[in-house]
Amino acid sequence: MRENRLRTIWKSGGAAVNGWLAIANSFSAETMAHQGWDTLTIDLQHGVIDYQAMIPMLQAISTTATVPVVRVPWLEPSVLMKALDAGAYGVICPMVSTREEAQRLVAYTRYAPRGTRSFGPVRATLYGGADYAQHADATVVRFAMIETAQALDNLDAILSVEGLDAVYIGPSDLSLALGCKPAFDELEPKAAEAVDHILARARAHGVVAGIHNGAPEAALARIAKGFQFVTVSSDARLIAAGAQQVMATMRAGRTAPAAR
Repeated sequence: MRENRLRTIWKSGGAAVNGWLAIANSFSAETMAHQGWDTLTIDLQHGVIDYQAMIPMLQAISTTATVPVVRVPWLEPSVLMKALDAGAYGVICPMVSTREEAQRLVAYTRYAPRGTRSFGPVRATLYGGADYAQHADATVVRFAMIETAQALDNLDAILSVEGLDAVYIGPSDLSLALGCKPAFDELEPKAAEAVDHILARARAHGVVAGIHNGAPEAALARIAKGFQFVTVSSDARLIAAGAQQVMATMRAGRTAPAAR
């Protein structure tokens, strides 16, 4: 079966740099994949992408060594199973707030007898290999998003679930849950303390901690703290930022027409 390079990076003690895909287009996904991201996450929760758009995006990512990840819309078995059947090597599930929800996430993404995933890896065998079924449980990576006050209360119970590989912090939702303004990088003290607490408890449980970032400087600082999965911006934001930079340069460089 094809190696999951994300697991290899973590095993060596390294951190993976993750890109975020919100645009429903295979060419933009392919372009992003060729820039050297360790992983790319297709966002089915808040992006404008549906299942039919996701398939060619996964195919486009497969032209590179970048690991394909999917953030599903919710903790719903059919969506998780279809994402894995399509060839995702990691799934990120939002709003996991209890131990029972984390257990369901793990069960939905494992085959019997260890879980309840239904068998039908229609594209996963093309991407992963003919022996996909024998190795999928140990290869696929499972992230639970920690972004609610309830999840903080149940943090140790969630982190102790066998088979949960990683937690992923959504700083904006976590900030809102704690009565703070939503942000990626410059968090209010209460939210910043919660992020540090999640990281510390994850490391104590031997679970990888990941987090969403707006800027590379913030991502680098968080890697230095011990995060091993950092998302930096998104395809949509990078397009906007690049266009803004070009237009700012053009406006600044234009000269007024000569007076007649």
